[in-house]
Amino acid sequence: LKRAARLAPAPCRWNSGLPVNIGVLFVPQQEAWVVERMGKFHRILEPGLNFLIPLLDRIRYVQSLKEIVINVPEQSAVTLDNVTLQIDGVLYLRVMDPYKASYGVEDPEYAVTQLAQTTMRSELGKLSLDRVFRERESLNASIVDAINQASDCWGIRCLRYEIKDIHVPPRVKESMQMQVEAERRKRATVLESEGTRESAINVAEGQKQAQILASEAEKAEQINKAAGEANAMLVKARAKAEAIQLLAAALAQQHGNAAASLSVAEQYVNAFSKIAKDSNTVLLPANTGDVTNMVAQALGIYTTLTKPQAVKTQDELPRTHEDSQSPATEVLKAEQGSSS
Repeated sequence: LKRAARLAPAPCRWNSGLPVNIGVLFVPQQEAWVVERMGKFHRILEPGLNFLIPLLDRIRYVQSLKEIVINVPEQSAVTLDNVTLQIDGVLYLRVMDPYKASYGVEDPEYAVTQLAQTTMRSELGKLSLDRVFRERESLNASIVDAINQASDCWGIRCLRYEIKDIHVPPRVKESMQMQVEAERRKRATVLESEGTRESAINVAEGQKQAQILASEAEKAEQINKAAGEANAMLVKARAKAEAIQLLAAALAQQHGNAAASLSVAEQYVNAFSKIAKDSNTVLLPANTGDVTNMVAQALGIYTTLTKPQAVKTQDELPRTHEDSQSPATEVLKAEQGSSS
């Protein structure tokens, strides 16, 4: 019964309610009345006032020039990947030539509906199930072009065709739902992995920058420390050089050697007094009690080191008879007298 209802012709709009010829007729706007005279096509009445001969002229067809909406019944179609779909649509038509629409086809509406159904099945057979949902606009355009090519001789033009509903079998729908869920899980996994990768990259970049900055800071610290040590060494060297210059100048003066000998003796005595205070291990000379001999040894070492300078000083400045005696001898004599 459903198939019989789907194949039954649609209700006709062109032959219903034909007006009776009374001689004077008023044609409504957007309508075209086809008049036959003695069974032969005579003319098409335009909207407004028209006159006809009764009994000879007969209004055979009434064509509406408005846009007509036709509901295309639901039908089954098989896609390229052998999936059966239940699909229906809406067809928008307009009569462009009332003469062809009246005499070109017996039932234009039914003919266009059947053409739309067959074209829809043909176009769906060229597409897979996924492409049917993605290319609905191109599918509609293909159906419109196919209808217009066939309906040109009928005086009818198809303006638009729209697919209303596409019903998929339950099992296929479940498979599609599973595919969608799998695709979403895949996207989630990919996004999560990309996020993890970006996080790892950011952490690595941060560690790299931190190491670079730390190494640069350590480098700058070492440079600053080295510069500071170098400056300190230069300052110490300058101070020591000035001290040596001052000491040399002082030694070059009169009785400078005697003062140097006295300073060495004092330092030796102070160093000897600190023995056994800083450490338990002590190295003592054999003649520890003979201080005079120790001082004489220290002065002898100093005299040996300063002998070239003394010779040069004697060459430059002649010594007097009073200074002929060595200052070291005088110091030794003074110390021997004090010790005795």
